Amino acid sequence: MESKHMTFSLFIIILHFITFSNSKTIVKNLPGFDGDLPFTLETGYVGVGEDEQVQVFYYFVESERNPSDDPLLLYLTGGPGTSGLYPFLYQIGPLSFNFESSWKNNITLELNPNSWSKVANVIFIDLPVGVGFSYAKTWEASRSSDSIVTLHSYEFLRKWLVENPRFLSNPLYISGISYMGIIVPNVALKIYNDNERGNQPQLNIKGCLIVAPLTDKFIDFNSRIEAAHRLALISDDIYHATKETCHDNYIHNDPENTLCSNNLEGVDECTDGINFSNILEPLCDETNMKPTCREAANIFVDAWVNNKDVQKALDVREGIIETWRYTNASIRYYLDKEDTIYYSYDVFSSIADHQQLLTKNCQVLIICGDHDLTFPYVGTEKWITSLNLSIESQWEPWFVRKQVAGYQMAYAQSQYSLKFATVKGAGHSVALYKPEEAFVMMDRWLASHTYSSDS
Repeated sequence: MESKHMTFSLFIIILHFITFSNSKTIVKNLPGFDGDLPFTLETGYVGVGEDEQVQVFYYFVESERNPSDDPLLLYLTGGPGTSGLYPFLYQIGPLSFNFESSWKNNITLELNPNSWSKVANVIFIDLPVGVGFSYAKTWEASRSSDSIVTLHSYEFLRKWLVENPRFLSNPLYISGISYMGIIVPNVALKIYNDNERGNQPQLNIKGCLIVAPLTDKFIDFNSRIEAAHRLALISDDIYHATKETCHDNYIHNDPENTLCSNNLEGVDECTDGINFSNILEPLCDETNMKPTCREAANIFVDAWVNNKDVQKALDVREGIIETWRYTNASIRYYLDKEDTIYYSYDVFSSIADHQQLLTKNCQVLIICGDHDLTFPYVGTEKWITSLNLSIESQWEPWFVRKQVAGYQMAYAQSQYSLKFATVKGAGHSVALYKPEEAFVMMDRWLASHTYSSDS
């Protein structure tokens, strides 16, 4: 263990004496894709933090429709600890794996017909530091937290826009998924507040879009049992007995409350073996490369990105990242996980940020899969209700191809609006399970706001 730390320390010392300026590259071709890319892909590094000791790697995809006018989305990936390349290749980006013709040593890519870049400019970034191809020049800079991710996201965006001023006037939305529900509202709020202070350049912030968000670390985890009951995973008897004996608190139970503990064991027996990401999906062996196993994509991503030709095409700095991983497990969050030497989970709830956004000219879209037990829509309903917003339109179905795609409800207050939408049959990564429905909801929502006002 000591030798590993010594090696890492020496590596950091070497990096300290290497100076890189912000850099970017237009990627024309990628291994596994036949021919030139039919979209504009830019990759690069932006230095953030003190003395730019953190180098953030990003993937920027220009809108395939009208990049000069279409919205700009900064997309933050969940975990925390998952690379921005994961949604780029496997959820909402312009490319995806062709599982039928791919194997670990022969991976082919195909176009994603439901890429969000069809209608928006999208920046995917590797944050926190230590994720994907992002790295730190010093040991001190390698440590991060929820609060630091907010600052780094904001600094990255400002610097990127200064270097790419043609996108300064585009409607800007801060977006993300899962754990980034803790981060996204705070980044948006910082932009609004700094605009009001007169900071330059002024960013054309319009709002935020969050998929399956973790918003409050009590409400969202605590909602799992009610969601399991609604989804018929636990019976009425089990649910009501657990609700009564645990007093609606299922995650901070008094150890002397044996009735609650016993009932929680009954709940666990009913939900053991359920895929919390989507209760309709089987639990998969992540080492099984069968295309029917969604988790197999993790192996495909790791194998493809660790190919030296791929890293050369992406213009990754050589010798800095030894082995790329789609997620950094050491900083990934789970309920009640304590801080580590690498990461501090120092934001418990972003509800206060949402409350402050109520005073801004801000539009918010929240999308949840209705078969997600990771952060169920039930918890999302609870914290939205706590905002005490006026209802603009009641709960109603929305449609894709004349079929019910999910349900939606809209709220408003002065210049602020919030739309909450569920996607029928979708799990945690909504676009993974229902790509067309996720795309349609995002596209319709952006179109309803983007060109309404530049004020």
